[in-house]
Amino acid sequence: MFANVLIVCHANVCRSPAAEMLFKARQAARSHASAASIAFHSAGIRAMNGHGMDPVMRRLLAERGVESGTHHSRRLDRQLVRSADLVLVSERAQVSEVEALDPASRGKVFPLGKWEDVSDVADPHGGAEAGYRESLVLIEHLVMGWLKKIC
Repeated sequence: MFANVLIVCHANVCRSPAAEMLFKARQAARSHASAASIAFHSAGIRAMNGHGMDPVMRRLLAERGVESGTHHSRRLDRQLVRSADLVLVSERAQVSEVEALDPASRGKVFPLGKWEDVSDVADPHGGAEAGYRESLVLIEHLVMGWLKKIC
């Protein structure tokens, strides 16, 4: 089983923290007293450490009843990849970027949309709210699919 799951996107201010928060919230809603808890974390391939979550995505998560806490972006590094049992990326091209950072990660890095044959989750950062909503709906759907597989 998986104890530590890392979700990765570009800047760690929009897609990956949204997926992290959804994984945490939906796992808590599904968990049973005897079920082991999985730790979910996020990082960004090109993230600047310490940035807050995108305010639009934060608001849309709150509309779904998902608390986003005090997220601070962090840049992906080899140690984060190595400590994860499973690494989920927002875009198919990011699989090779993570594997280049840590070649030992081959076989544990997958697109978030793997089970739905979705190659990429569009990055809505800085765009219209409709794009954020569309990405968040897709992220939530993909998170629920992964939870069925790993919990």
